[in-house]
Amino acid sequence: MKIPIIKYSDTFLNSVSWFMKVGGITLWPFIVLREVHDSTDFWRKRATRIINHESIHIKQQAELLIVPFYILYVLEWLIKIFVYWSTTKAYYAISFEREAYSNDENLDYLKSRKSYAWIKRIIK
Repeated sequence: MKIPIIKYSDTFLNSVSWFMKVGGITLWPFIVLREVHDSTDFWRKRATRIINHESIHIKQQAELLIVPFYILYVLEWLIKIFVYWSTTKAYYAISFEREAYSNDENLDYLKSRKSYAWIKRIIK
């Protein structure tokens, strides 16, 4: 089985987008993306970037044996809600997201990524 398994579902993403609209989500071993409604260069580049972003989360999940990733992700988000008093700001401050957003345009990042690279982004 090739990981990640990419699926497309606007319905699913709308059902889990409680605090903000998301373009994709990683739920091991799946990456669920919004359905592409046209094949313009803009949408292809955007989809490639999102897949790379979510693939970084796949690596993070694998190195933490999946379940601890979700526990740490939610705990960090909850703590940062109290730091920033905003669910959206807290989301963007999560160390896992900071690593993924910092590198989602670098399509070679996963080839050179060091294990646990997200750790140095917890406090900073």
